Amino acid sequence: MDRSKTAKGSIEAALGGACVIAVLSPTTPEDAVFAARALAAGGIQAVEVAFRTDAAEAALAAVANALPDLPVGAGTVTTPGQVAAAKAAGARFVVCPGLDVAVVAAAADAGLPCLPGVATPSEVMRGQALGLDRLKLFPAEAMGGRAVLQALAGPFPDVRFCPTGGIGPENAHAYLALGNVFAVAGSWMAPAAAIAARDGDAITALARAAVTGAT
Repeated sequence: MDRSKTAKGSIEAALGGACVIAVLSPTTPEDAVFAARALAAGGIQAVEVAFRTDAAEAALAAVANALPDLPVGAGTVTTPGQVAAAKAAGARFVVCPGLDVAVVAAAADAGLPCLPGVATPSEVMRGQALGLDRLKLFPAEAMGGRAVLQALAGPFPDVRFCPTGGIGPENAHAYLALGNVFAVAGSWMAPAAAIAARDGDAITALARAAVTGAT
């Protein structure tokens, strides 16, 4: 792959400097907007709408329209077609569970910063070969968590990670304390039950706890 085809836009810039990303898997656009408003009220500065429900594309568009100052991206992106759909819906970035050259190229062509998932040193090297130095460690806890990130810091001093998978209130800040972690992502801040009950206060409280002390 021609390295000129990779996404050169910084994922950190697209996130607006956010170091905690709230992941939503909405069943309706209305659910997504409700949750995003409550998250933003608690200090969350970036939201990822996972492309794993039928409502995902419409939900992303609804959040992008309702909260234009909140960076919103598409998650669980696995095909170039989903990149195009995310761009059309107003996504500012895309996040992938794995590292796929065609998806990275499609994101570059769309002008969207891409955060692909990796789980091994070989995949980190593939990401570097594509010109990427910001990667998602997934599934973080299942792969060994902070110990893995500490081990990767030696051979890859210029790469920083966004661990996802098994991240929650009990370990998010410990991950963020690592020098090679620029953000964490997870869905714990917007529980499905709280969204269904329209309990915005509960979501806002979880969001505020997540960002308190985050650096």
